[in-house]
Amino acid sequence: METKWLHDFVVLVEQGNFSKAAEARNVTQPAFSRRIRSLENWLGVPLVNRHRYPMTLTKAGDAFVDQARILLSQIYGIKDQLRQTSNAYQSLRFIAQPSLAVSFFPAWLHGLRPRFGDCMVSLNTGHYHDAVEQFLAGSVDFLLCFCGPGTDSPLSRQEIERIHVGQDRLVPVSMPDSEGRPRHAPNRDTPLKLLTYPKDAYLGELIQRECLNSLGEQNYQPVCENALGEGLKAQALQGDGAAWLPAGLVQREIEQGQLVILPTLPAPVLDITLYRMHPPRSEEAGQFWHYVLEQVSDTTG
Repeated sequence: METKWLHDFVVLVEQGNFSKAAEARNVTQPAFSRRIRSLENWLGVPLVNRHRYPMTLTKAGDAFVDQARILLSQIYGIKDQLRQTSNAYQSLRFIAQPSLAVSFFPAWLHGLRPRFGDCMVSLNTGHYHDAVEQFLAGSVDFLLCFCGPGTDSPLSRQEIERIHVGQDRLVPVSMPDSEGRPRHAPNRDTPLKLLTYPKDAYLGELIQRECLNSLGEQNYQPVCENALGEGLKAQALQGDGAAWLPAGLVQREIEQGQLVILPTLPAPVLDITLYRMHPPRSEEAGQFWHYVLEQVSDTTG
């Protein structure tokens, strides 16, 4: 059972319908519905009467509402107690999208090391919506994530600060043929085979909105969905299809000629942003934020 399922159920009860609850939780309605179904499967009973309008709860759902709130309160109360008693050493806690954890975070952190020394750094990864949820719940000090064009973010809150720390692009790539041209390229005679992120994933939504909608008459055929960019890259390297991937994730493969860019397709810009909740949890977290500001100032100055 996942804590977010409890949050979802409580918000569903408060909002009164799936559409508003999904919007409040910053996920698509199909994804939100799957999460409520997962909670019901784990409990072994239905919580919602889905065939009635307006939505109503089952008897089990009515009985579980208060219990869900109590469980959430207990979980976060225990977490706060453990944080207060676990002071063996200070650490900086990050959560980042998987692609950034591989392509951006190591070199970025290495560049900052001379400023903040040997403080312990803990990095966890999560897909966008899960990472945002953990950050908002106070589980980490910092969130590192992509911000693409036209993104409505739940992070636009007064107590949340942000720093633009880098930039990337979603580039369309394919394994080359024997002549160095993309093996999978736009062709009106045949559908373009695509390896893509799930539609309810952050990058999947972005690709749908900024890339696929601009293909016009070009037909395309999704042949694989994978939430991990590294997985999509591995399949692209085997020649299974074309994929939009962060340039930082495929830079080496492009330089070595293992992958080539499809130049006629869009490549939207991805800003890389670091977020923190103010005030910071610790003196170390506050000092690290200051070092990041210094680094950005040095780079832009």
